[in-house]
Amino acid sequence: MTLLEASLIALAGVAAGTINTVVGSGTLITFPTLLAFGVPPVTANVSNSIGLVPGSVTGAIGYRRELRGQRTRILHLASASGAGGLLGGLLLLWQPGAFEAVVPALIVLGLVLVVAGPRISAWVARRHEATGGLPMRGAWWVWPLMFACGIYGGYFGAAQGVLMMAVLGIGVDEALQRLNGLKNVLAALVNGVSGVLFAFFADVDWSIVALIGVGAVVGGILGASVGRRLPAPLLRAFIVVVGLTALITLLT
Repeated sequence: MTLLEASLIALAGVAAGTINTVVGSGTLITFPTLLAFGVPPVTANVSNSIGLVPGSVTGAIGYRRELRGQRTRILHLASASGAGGLLGGLLLLWQPGAFEAVVPALIVLGLVLVVAGPRISAWVARRHEATGGLPMRGAWWVWPLMFACGIYGGYFGAAQGVLMMAVLGIGVDEALQRLNGLKNVLAALVNGVSGVLFAFFADVDWSIVALIGVGAVVGGILGASVGRRLPAPLLRAFIVVVGLTALITLLT
């Protein structure tokens, strides 16, 4: 790995850490960057998942004010996210060849979710305004859907934050900023659980982990402090350009 490649990977980690805290699509920055430098898809995916964990934790800490009073809800949904992340990681280890085959489809899915993010958010906001009387833990179906989000996050993870916010925003009677803080905690748990699994049983490039990890920590701090004030269309456009570039590279 050259110094230029290392620098670009670290910068991708900063971008991903920021975007994950604010939007939740950072993998669509780091994963294509690693593919562009010739890292095998499975190695890139597992190394990226582990590397993004510190940034997710930093982002969650940055939202600690919004997390006050949500301890019961966090513990309830953490079991869904943790179990889902474990299952998603196991699926990736069980059939790594299948992952390489579906990478283009997963990138397309992530890009669709990013582009549809504003519409999803607007719909969630409308439903959120009309929702009331839900239990503290949320509607009964929130747990199984968060379990499904965890499986997706453990397997690939791009735009899992968009999926999580859609579920939480509809099924939990809470302010959206507080739900975003909850999303950061649960995403960190998904990445952490699958990351531990990958650390023991997958082909991890620890130099990549270190570079993305340092960058993601910086990005998590930026996302929790100033990232929320960045123009969302600019972030989404950046993600789409990188994702499309990776998709074209894979298909040609």
